[in-house]
Amino acid sequence: MKFFKQFGGISLEIVGLIIIAKQLLLVTSLNGSLQNLLQWIDSLGNVGYLAFILVYIIATIFLISGLILTLGAGVIFNVIKGSILVSIASTLGAIIAFLIGRYVARGWVKKQIEKQPNFQLIDEAVAKEGWKIVGLTRLSPLFPFVFLNYAFGVTKVSLRDYTLASWIGMIPGTIMYVYIGSLIGDVASLGMEGREKTSLEWGLYIVGLVSTIAVTIYVTKIAKEALNSKLEN
Repeated sequence: MKFFKQFGGISLEIVGLIIIAKQLLLVTSLNGSLQNLLQWIDSLGNVGYLAFILVYIIATIFLISGLILTLGAGVIFNVIKGSILVSIASTLGAIIAFLIGRYVARGWVKKQIEKQPNFQLIDEAVAKEGWKIVGLTRLSPLFPFVFLNYAFGVTKVSLRDYTLASWIGMIPGTIMYVYIGSLIGDVASLGMEGREKTSLEWGLYIVGLVSTIAVTIYVTKIAKEALNSKLEN
């Protein structure tokens, strides 16, 4: 549970930015704006591929959930093209946010870490088996994608391991939501409110739950080993 507390502490700070944005009425019509963007992208033809990737990357950097965009990829592209585009865009967005967290906003994030003294221990756990932890959290829908991009930036995980594990770990969810979007078939109907989950979605949530439990057990084990090593030294 230490893993959740440490990452949760940083995530809550970042969530504060979203709350402020809502108070300023900047996010009130977010889904509607994204739907309008998708309709515009659909009208661009082949140029729409690049436009979609750029929009997705920008949304990721500004901590905007890519759910509507991912569903939209299934609507305006087919499942295969949509999955490829979302995979490329989400991975690039994750890399850029990671680099911002590591090199640009690192000072601010470090201040948040100072309030969580046990985070250094978790940092060592991530450094030891970083790609496994990153991959498992990407498989789980219970972990906020846009927040983790910045949180992992201040750990010792390498960019290579982070990139590969993020890309592979996000593929199942990407394909699922693109596929659901293709079934919806209409950009104007992308809102998720009131819609019952499909058996495919429940399947991913079950996998996500198992992944979350695995993350907890695994990180606890690695953290304990790191602590024992520190005590021995």
